[in-house]
Amino acid sequence: MARTPPIVALTPGEPAGIGPELALAIADQPLDARLIAITDAAMLRERARQMGLDVEVVVDDVPDAAPGDGRIVVHNVPFPGRVACGRPDPANAAALVECMNVAARGCMDGRWQAMVTGPVNKAVINDGGIAFSGHTEHLARIAGADLPVMMLTSETMRVALVTTHLPLADVPDAITRPRLLRTLEILDNELKMRFGIAGPRILVCGLNPHAGEGGHLGSEEIEVIEPALAEARRLGIDAVGPLPADTLFTADRLAGAAAVLAMYHDQGLPVLKYAGFGKAVNVTLGLPFVRTSVDHGTALDIAGSGRADPGSLLTAIRLAAQLARGRDH
Repeated sequence: MARTPPIVALTPGEPAGIGPELALAIADQPLDARLIAITDAAMLRERARQMGLDVEVVVDDVPDAAPGDGRIVVHNVPFPGRVACGRPDPANAAALVECMNVAARGCMDGRWQAMVTGPVNKAVINDGGIAFSGHTEHLARIAGADLPVMMLTSETMRVALVTTHLPLADVPDAITRPRLLRTLEILDNELKMRFGIAGPRILVCGLNPHAGEGGHLGSEEIEVIEPALAEARRLGIDAVGPLPADTLFTADRLAGAAAVLAMYHDQGLPVLKYAGFGKAVNVTLGLPFVRTSVDHGTALDIAGSGRADPGSLLTAIRLAAQLARGRDH
């Protein structure tokens, strides 16, 4: 019996960036998913016209076929502000956030099986009068999740974060024993349940250079990280560390590891993006639904030029569909 492809809700993101044209670019790509874009239908039609793309924009709530036929189905959320390539308008901030809300609510009520987010500009949303630190934190609030965990995955590695979008000066105080232990529990559970990895081995970075050098370069490893890892191991989690981040990302260290847990955003993500930029996917763990995202920003400088690469978006949609069915890529 043929399997019905899951419905994936796509929020293309900032309309002045490359998100809308990426959504249009994949209209003729075969995917094992039915796609619905949560955005402004008129904006998509105008972008297709500007770029000379032969894509039919259909307003509906239930896509009747998988992508590949040159159509894109849209749940319409109008943008009240001006839309011009490369020039974001804060007047569209509330509508952008509403796109996220609609997609998340549709996943929580079972109408759609997963959501994929395109890039937004956090500063523009904040300039529009909405406090916004990122998709990860916003979706967790909507879903009532106690702790969202941000993880990027590529063909060669997975990197999850203890803290996400924080100023570097705030990171040490944010890393507590309960937060680190809860992050490890979520990461371990999702690697098992969503990615199908039995007994995942998790390599955990230290916070300080050389993982604190026995307390000479910082005490967080001794006072916070080591006790949290010891408790995690008592719970059956295969957590290894704390390890120096400057030597952790080597082939020998990564061999056999299911994921790396970094303490902060720029400790782990530059390595993963260097290794797989454009093909990596952002996954939010700890939500009651599947959410993936592209690994790049709005690219305002090339919006409307036709140079944007849809590779990360295609990978994010395919992974979302696979995770919605309970399988890893």
